[in-house]
Amino acid sequence: MLSLSIEQSLLACCLVLVVGRLLTNKVGVLSRYSIPDPIVGGLLFAIVAFFITDWSGFQLALDTSIKPTLLLLFFSCIGLTANLKLLAAGGPRLAAFLLALVPFLILQNVIGLGIAWLLDMHPLMGLIGGTITLVGGHGTGAAYATRFAEVNNIQDVMVLAMTAATFGLVLGGVIGGPVAERLIRKHALKAKGGPVSAGGAVQVNEESSKEGAAVDYVAVITSLGAALVCVVFGTMIAKWVEHAPVSLPNFLWCLAIGVVIRNIGPKLGVRLHDRVTEIIGSFSLAVFLGLTMMTLDLASVSRLAGPLLIILAAQALFAAVYASWVVFRLLKKDYEAAVMSAAFCGFSMGATATAIANMQALTRRHGAAPESFIVVPVTGAFLVDIINVIVLTSMIALPFVGGF
Repeated sequence: MLSLSIEQSLLACCLVLVVGRLLTNKVGVLSRYSIPDPIVGGLLFAIVAFFITDWSGFQLALDTSIKPTLLLLFFSCIGLTANLKLLAAGGPRLAAFLLALVPFLILQNVIGLGIAWLLDMHPLMGLIGGTITLVGGHGTGAAYATRFAEVNNIQDVMVLAMTAATFGLVLGGVIGGPVAERLIRKHALKAKGGPVSAGGAVQVNEESSKEGAAVDYVAVITSLGAALVCVVFGTMIAKWVEHAPVSLPNFLWCLAIGVVIRNIGPKLGVRLHDRVTEIIGSFSLAVFLGLTMMTLDLASVSRLAGPLLIILAAQALFAAVYASWVVFRLLKKDYEAAVMSAAFCGFSMGATATAIANMQALTRRHGAAPESFIVVPVTGAFLVDIINVIVLTSMIALPFVGGF
């Protein structure tokens, strides 16, 4: 086995991201359906690594210890470019988004339970292939898997939970673009602005477009410093309240601090260059997703997750249909609705990071969607977790599920 240092792992990830961008630019189907670069490059790396290991036994280990920090930086940058005026304007869409979300969470678990019953699996495995790992992600999946292993004695449940969460992330990135592209073409939808350069994580706010400030090292240091302030204090607050009756994830605190700095800072003379902050957030997200895809263990998946993959395939199909027929219609059937439908596929199958990557790929090609970059992070980073806990608690309490 060859173990790469953090510097070597980052270099490998950067090369993978460049390959992903080249492929999405050159391969028509990838470009047309706006598949995110990290998904393309990282998945290709994982496939190549799988075959090399299978044929020769040689293994490559990456240092991914920086991933949690990258994710916190990304959410901090989301907050630092979040204009609350846009959130107020997007209030009706936020309400409609939540209205679409609640029945989806219930139906996603019903599908998981139904297929688990058909495949003669433990009912709790249906929830593992439902909102526990798909909407909840790796963290929620690990928490529930630990309880299922201890209380219900389900073998290999942790590996299966991590596999479901990772494959859900991949599927969310794969189906989001095609869903939105189909809606955009079918309804001849147009963005109000031009294409977004550099795949910005969040659209440039009005103040930034007016300031015309040059991008220099001071702007970069200021934006990076503000993002690190969010990370440091967001992590501290999360630790202080981790035993509170209602515990919020650390990335939400980072996002919230960023929102405060972004909207109160200008009144105190503190102004950030939004484009620079976008680039820092985009970089953090791309490297996070790239490392996640590169370390996908296809060998473990092939050994353990056959029936689970059937559930995930059905869930991906359901998410695509639901986003096209329900989410898009509830969100006014315009360009913003199409972008949010792609984002819905992202976090309903994987994570908020995947949802943002889907939106980045679309806005880079078609144009800005400012409301989407406010509504989706607020929903995906906070509200969906609260609703998901309520739904899961109700589902696990059902007698035929056999939970704790």
